[in-house]
Amino acid sequence: MNITNEIILQTLKNVIDPDLKKDIVSLNMIDNIQIDGNNVSVTIKLTTPACPLKSDFVKQCNETIHKFIDESINVQVDFVADTTSSIHHRQDMLPGVKNIIVVASGKGGVGKSTIAVNLAIGLAKSGARVGLVDADIYGPSIPMMLGIQDVQPEIEETTDKTLIIPIEIYGIKILSIGLFIDPQKALIWRGPMASNAIKQLFTDAKWEELDYMIIDLPPGTGDIHLTIVQSLSITGAIVVSTPQEVALADARKALSMFSQPEINVPILGLVENMAWFTPTELPQNKYYLFGKEGCKKLAQEKNIKLLAQIPLIQSISESGDKGTPEILNANSLQSSAFMNLAAETARTVAIINNETNIKKEKV
Repeated sequence: MNITNEIILQTLKNVIDPDLKKDIVSLNMIDNIQIDGNNVSVTIKLTTPACPLKSDFVKQCNETIHKFIDESINVQVDFVADTTSSIHHRQDMLPGVKNIIVVASGKGGVGKSTIAVNLAIGLAKSGARVGLVDADIYGPSIPMMLGIQDVQPEIEETTDKTLIIPIEIYGIKILSIGLFIDPQKALIWRGPMASNAIKQLFTDAKWEELDYMIIDLPPGTGDIHLTIVQSLSITGAIVVSTPQEVALADARKALSMFSQPEINVPILGLVENMAWFTPTELPQNKYYLFGKEGCKKLAQEKNIKLLAQIPLIQSISESGDKGTPEILNANSLQSSAFMNLAAETARTVAIINNETNIKKEKV
């Protein structure tokens, strides 16, 4: 048989994206086809470099071409990535940022900042361009978690304004109010002052092109939350909680806040942190210190995703204190859990963007 690009393209209409429920040809995911005798190379354009479906696409392409054309064909599947966004999420304040994800919690002490840091690095390790903003203005902990508490951001003078240059570390760009204040002193600001300071981390910074911006919100619900969701077009929110009932009660309040009509931010899902305790010397053991699968039950109740369950491991705390987040330890089970969180987050964002753009096309 004389194999042509048209034959390959027609055949690949049988390969379905399991998330978007359409074939990869209709979704314009075929970036390139090369044919050399019995060798066929297909390049697929992914909606995110953190896509967890690569192996699935490789398998589907091989099986489809072998079934409908010839079993003897050698199939090579390569990938490029163009992170999706919805038109709604392109705003003047951050024109180069494709997706903005807020990480929230109903109460403090549930590990929200740990999740935000490791999620940001996980997305960057997958090939995405990522920014991280520490908006926890009264308790900024991210500088310590990244080991940059003594680093001062550089300044760039332009004809219009003075811009702050985000600090780059571990593949991400980071700004925090903690980089501009004395860490030994309490920050005593009224709501408007705090809100204006947070806005400057977005308006007076040189963020440039980003696939994802992660914003670590303060715990609870208040002025900072309203300032951010009303100033920026948020792609979605992640709510972090432990399985403990008292934490889940506050997580419900956070979920309720984002669903209010005046806010209306999509919920990407829940992250259950400290899901169980595993001692270093007994890595196969699980002890449910704060209750079992509380976030899983809440996710089922609210019909939202449970993005990840992160165990309580001593090394997670130690790595944060040392400024080397746990996800950097490639051989640990915790690193794998955080990478899975990044992949599931990117996947969920791509689905939401696709649904949003389809709705806009119908209007």
